[in-house]
Amino acid sequence: MVSRFRLSVFVPAAVLMLSGLGLLWGCATGPNFVVKDDPWRSPEERACLASGAVRETAFVRPRSALGGPSVCGAESPFEMSAADNGRVELRPPASLRCPMIPQIDSWVRDVVEPAARRHFRQELVGLTVLASYSCRAMNSVDGATISEHAYANAIDIGGFVLADGRSISVQRGWGGSEGEQAFLRSVHNGACQYFMTVLGPNYNSLHADHFHLDLAHHGLTGLKNICK
Repeated sequence: MVSRFRLSVFVPAAVLMLSGLGLLWGCATGPNFVVKDDPWRSPEERACLASGAVRETAFVRPRSALGGPSVCGAESPFEMSAADNGRVELRPPASLRCPMIPQIDSWVRDVVEPAARRHFRQELVGLTVLASYSCRAMNSVDGATISEHAYANAIDIGGFVLADGRSISVQRGWGGSEGEQAFLRSVHNGACQYFMTVLGPNYNSLHADHFHLDLAHHGLTGLKNICK
């Protein structure tokens, strides 16, 4: 199940009046995107940090900053180099905000590792990370809405590495062998229990080579799940 970290916060009337309105942000040398007021982001991140759900280990280390303009980034970002207590390497390490880390751990432990054993009789040893933090618009389209990647609230997974050295690529395996197709659909569908947005090859051609996973809020309650 998708876990949420929530705090009750006072939101000034001026912010409420602006919520839902998009502001075009950018500069001559930086990214150009529409930024919407999302008052849930800071309280959710702080609640995660206060909960102790994420602790510093050899595989999860705090970062001082992520770089990029001030609207991008996270308050207390982390670099995650492995999931499930170091058993599954993230290649390369991912820069993420606090709430993403326990969700990745749970998805890997409860969905991806069992699927690898079931379909390939192999242990999972790695995830191929195509993207994590990046200060940009959605799909890198100039002038579009800011991406969840810009808040370190998303990760793109392009493949899965098995103990025997095989790599199950999303791009090749989605239409590949029977075992590859079954495995990839299993881990894609299972991700929908842990993330608020899950997009894959069936969504559009821009996602033909990866699964996009994020914890964005959708709908009036923020709890709508998008799984495509």
